[in-house]
Amino acid sequence: MNFKNLLVEKKDTIAIVTVNRPDKLNALNGETLEELRDLFESLQDDNSVNVIIITGAGEKAFVAGADISELNKLDETTAKDFVEKGQSVFDLIENLGKPVIAAVNGFALGGGCELALACHIRIASERAKFGQPEVNLGIIPGYGGTQRLSRLINTGRAIEIILSGDMISAEEALKYGLINRISRHEELLGDAVELAKKICSKGQIAVRSALKAIVATNYLHLNDGLKLESDLFAECCATEDFKEGTSAFLEKRKPNFKNK
Repeated sequence: MNFKNLLVEKKDTIAIVTVNRPDKLNALNGETLEELRDLFESLQDDNSVNVIIITGAGEKAFVAGADISELNKLDETTAKDFVEKGQSVFDLIENLGKPVIAAVNGFALGGGCELALACHIRIASERAKFGQPEVNLGIIPGYGGTQRLSRLINTGRAIEIILSGDMISAEEALKYGLINRISRHEELLGDAVELAKKICSKGQIAVRSALKAIVATNYLHLNDGLKLESDLFAECCATEDFKEGTSAFLEKRKPNFKNK
């Protein structure tokens, strides 16, 4: 697939997606959102891809927000369509069924922060900055920020970040639990690839089952979540990968998973 605003590179079973609008700090306009939808729908069905990494082009930004020139034209009716479109794309990413790693290389503001929140793992450059500055424009986060941020970190911290509109550093984001780790700027993508390789080396049926169960905690009651976990656990035990994994452990060798 050819895209105007995205670059896609495949390394073995890893897809690296780069939002490529560096002159606009990789801001998410409508065209870019549609390209993200098309790409992730294709990656969802691509059996040759196990893990996806998403990052931003250039040295300054991961994604610096939505395109303000488009925001400025909204009214009450068009605004609802606008945010529902973005929410559906980010829901697709969160519920992709495959791990998505955000390699946050710079500003992750507004829609960019919300894009990172929709990913399953977030690794940030030491230069990264996070924020939900929508209140500075007289609006609120609309691509899931009010929901995902408050589920991920302390509610009081989420309220402070959203109501102040202030940016926070990578160090603060790590302390709050917004990101998993910090990398040196020049090592960020390499670190993300190494993590992706580690995940790819595991049995992918187990990886995707675990991811499904974990993501479900966002909307399931504990009892329903435990039921889902037990069902997925039982399904894993019926696979060839389970037999291979347990046999390899007992035989003190590395498993050779076939994802069957």
